[in-house]
Amino acid sequence: MSHTLISADNTWTLFAILAAIATLAIYLEQKTKIGSKITGCVMALIGAMILSNIGIIPLDAPAYDFVWDYVIPLSIPMLLFNADIKRIGKESGRLLIIYLISGIGTIAGGIVAYNLLKGAFADLGLVLPMMIGTYTGGSVNLVAMADAYQVGGELVSSSVVADNLLMALYFFALIAAAGSRFFLKRYRHPLIDEIEAQSGEEGFKGASSFWKPKEVSLKDIAFCIALSLVIVAVSVNIANFFGEAIPTTNFGLALINGLLGSKYLIITTLTMLVATIFPKQVGSIPCSQEIGTYLIHIFFAVIGVPASIYMIVTKAPLLLLFCAIIVFVNMLFSFVFGKLLRFSLEEIIISSNANIGGPTTAAAMAIAKGWNALIVPAILVGTLGYVLGNYYGIFAGTFIGL
Repeated sequence: MSHTLISADNTWTLFAILAAIATLAIYLEQKTKIGSKITGCVMALIGAMILSNIGIIPLDAPAYDFVWDYVIPLSIPMLLFNADIKRIGKESGRLLIIYLISGIGTIAGGIVAYNLLKGAFADLGLVLPMMIGTYTGGSVNLVAMADAYQVGGELVSSSVVADNLLMALYFFALIAAAGSRFFLKRYRHPLIDEIEAQSGEEGFKGASSFWKPKEVSLKDIAFCIALSLVIVAVSVNIANFFGEAIPTTNFGLALINGLLGSKYLIITTLTMLVATIFPKQVGSIPCSQEIGTYLIHIFFAVIGVPASIYMIVTKAPLLLLFCAIIVFVNMLFSFVFGKLLRFSLEEIIISSNANIGGPTTAAAMAIAKGWNALIVPAILVGTLGYVLGNYYGIFAGTFIGL
């Protein structure tokens, strides 16, 4: 290993650097316009990549392994404490149906993209579960699939760059679709009509009232961390048991082994059950989303460390095409079936956004457009995507023989 300013065994310093990078990225995302466009996750990745490329931090260290092995599994329950399936089914209404149809488009798009491009990229099979996961749920699913299939840091970094660039382009496309004469003529759009009929600013009052500061107590933090640790500990032991007990002698058994032997799917399932059985106690923890998201930012700093600029330049364009095919098929499914089943333009746009970008971006778009009736449903179906993303990703990986 080449010499760096910070040695690989200087664990506390490396932890401090990773935490600082994640914190700065979050600050810039929330406080600057360019930061909000780039996103905190990408800035964390870029920050760590710069430090490693100029020789400040090492390419490999026990501190990074700790993040992969412990920090990421711990973050998943925290991000799923709102995944009350009964509430999602009850309150998301029609949006849930078109969201699930849109998700089928993601799987179909992934399979199509893989078969079209696999000859040009030997490791594309490893990218497939990550992209299906993130384009069903969000970054937490990409992280889970990267760890589940032991994807190298360089390939993860290139995939993240392509993913975020494509997402940004697609969000612009969805915003354009909301004002496009082509779509406005062919789809009903009651919320757009309602806003146009009002004085102009009334439809945008929901943003300030929806995003409010939270009061967090010591009890909330303790309960959040303790419950997450218990869920992860139980899930890892269950997954290890099934992974060893179920043989992989044929496709059916391999699929079952891949599902029940995945700690991420067990974590997801167990958290979902806890959130559904105890919705008031678990769903009301005010700090879970914040802590989980912060841990995810630390992970993105870690995957930026081994990133090769050459790898990003040479592989990201092909990965961008791969992502574009997935998103295009998702969009095709969303708008075609949305039209056939008479969903509104607003419902179709938000459901596709929730698939590709997750609950945060879907809610943000609903708020930005003044579609206040879709804000909560967008978050609910997007949260369901966090649950489904790991299942879809593992299924896709097993389907192609990973």
